Amino acid sequence: MILPHSFFEKSTVAVAQALLGTVLIHDALEGPTSGRIIETEAYLFKDDPASHAYRGKTKRNAEMFGPPGRAYIYFIYGMYHCFNVVTGPEGTGQAVLVRALEPLSGIELMQMRRKTTDLKALCSGPGKRVQAMGIMPSQNGSSLRCGPLTLCTGGKTGAKPMPKGDIVCTPRVGITNGAELRLRFYLKGHPLLSRRCIHAKSTRRARCDLV
Repeated sequence: MILPHSFFEKSTVAVAQALLGTVLIHDALEGPTSGRIIETEAYLFKDDPASHAYRGKTKRNAEMFGPPGRAYIYFIYGMYHCFNVVTGPEGTGQAVLVRALEPLSGIELMQMRRKTTDLKALCSGPGKRVQAMGIMPSQNGSSLRCGPLTLCTGGKTGAKPMPKGDIVCTPRVGITNGAELRLRFYLKGHPLLSRRCIHAKSTRRARCDLV
């Protein structure tokens, strides 16, 4: 079942957690691929210096301002594209970065695109995931409820949203500004995360290392 529009209208933090366990499907010309979302990061409008919307609306970040339930795709480091889900009330400039997926279908096609047979190397990072699924820059601003790029509940794949107890919250990774904000969420113990966390006595003291 395709996620309803109301799903994306909730707070960005709530959507970032609720997306875990849902399935992203891309029905590309070369063939369909799908993956279960296992890691996300929330990017807010106010008081979030790491957000693209922090300084207001620009040509680059315009799609981030909605309406919710659309794709926000941007180019980074001169080589990667990142896929985000636009969230919150229209005009507020909020989104959830999908950092990692568990490949479910179209794995051979993903391997061809990524030029590797290593399952852990297919979608364990935002740039890898976009490349593996063949998501294009031209899909920036496209609806995630219709067309070739959709977000769904488990459906035929068998993937289901995870219970809250299986979700870990840590600071975001790979950023400098706003690095202290605990806005990264992932499925506890999943082997295909973009980074692994070595836990101390609580997740508040978790240390993240590159996988």
